Amino acid sequence: MADSLRAARNYTLALFDCFAAEGLDVAAHVPQLATVNPPLWELGHTAWFAEWFVLRQAMSTHPAAAQRHSLLSQGDDWFDSNLVAHRSRWTLDLPSAGALRTYCHEVLDRTLDKLSREAGTDEALYPYRLALAHEDMHGEAMLYTLQTLGVAVPAQLLHGEPAVVPRPEIGYPGGTIVLGGAQEDGFVFDNEKPPFQCYVAPFRIDCALVTNAQFADFVADGGYQDGRFWSAAGSAWLMGQERSSPRYWQRQADHDQWRTVRFGRATTLAASEPVRHVCLFEAQAYCAWAGRRLPTEAEWEYAALSSLAGFEWGQLWEWTASPFEPYPGFVADRYGEYSASSFMTHQVLRGASFATPARALSARFRNFYLPQRDDMFAGFRTCAY
Repeated sequence: MADSLRAARNYTLALFDCFAAEGLDVAAHVPQLATVNPPLWELGHTAWFAEWFVLRQAMSTHPAAAQRHSLLSQGDDWFDSNLVAHRSRWTLDLPSAGALRTYCHEVLDRTLDKLSREAGTDEALYPYRLALAHEDMHGEAMLYTLQTLGVAVPAQLLHGEPAVVPRPEIGYPGGTIVLGGAQEDGFVFDNEKPPFQCYVAPFRIDCALVTNAQFADFVADGGYQDGRFWSAAGSAWLMGQERSSPRYWQRQADHDQWRTVRFGRATTLAASEPVRHVCLFEAQAYCAWAGRRLPTEAEWEYAALSSLAGFEWGQLWEWTASPFEPYPGFVADRYGEYSASSFMTHQVLRGASFATPARALSARFRNFYLPQRDDMFAGFRTCAY
């Protein structure tokens, strides 16, 4: 746990240095987009969250829940995401980058000291695991922001680029499975609990994700112009975007090749890589064109945990056909707003991405985003009955 907390904090600071190198550590230099946070605010918020649950021993996110004061005089006023509206994060009079780096180091040092004196029970370790999971997710979100803003990222901060070797689909007989997990199995978020029995009908699912080459066939066939493949919500999104290919795709001059932009650098689109930066509506349209569908999250978890070989996951987050809903018997954990505020408006993604730390990989983890989001490292695979 101590090694993981150190690694997460060092990674957060290294990503922040990428913004600082481009002069984007000042909020005034960062465009106010719904999908990003000012990097200086995100840096402070990440350390504040760990301080709130570990050092200040808060049992909830209620403003009065902390048992101790923040190390920062206005820490709660600056970095409590429940109190600080997204749009106002660009206008806060935050401490300097140097001061917040010092705060990050101080919170980590005190956290590690406290950890060394804790009993190794699930209850005692829960706030540390929560803080680690939170920082890991914000690290990946900072990479999304670096991609969105076109900022270069050193290769050592990336975990490698994914590639796909297309293979036949796998057929599963279906049956009753246990969906979700329990805290005794290791750290799980509240939306993964409690585990419950779920029947899954027989289905067939792709071994791997849809590639750029496969998605390019959909584009070439006029998929973005054919309303038959788009849902009503997808058509409305498409009209607002005026898009004819995935985000970051660019036509080569000879029209035989596609290029894409990765962290500010244009490069030839690799045919064998999974298609990424597609929203739910684009994934659904491709499936309709191909005569397939997206898997439900229960089907995805069934396949990922099956003893049958061949199902590969972990390269990109994968859109599913399932809206983000509470499991039967759901009860919010200490981080009360994490799940409940997104139920019924967001869509479930499963798996992980190349930007997800190995320590965070879980076949039961339920990621969730609004259907129109395409800034994440997300793709999809197809499925059929």
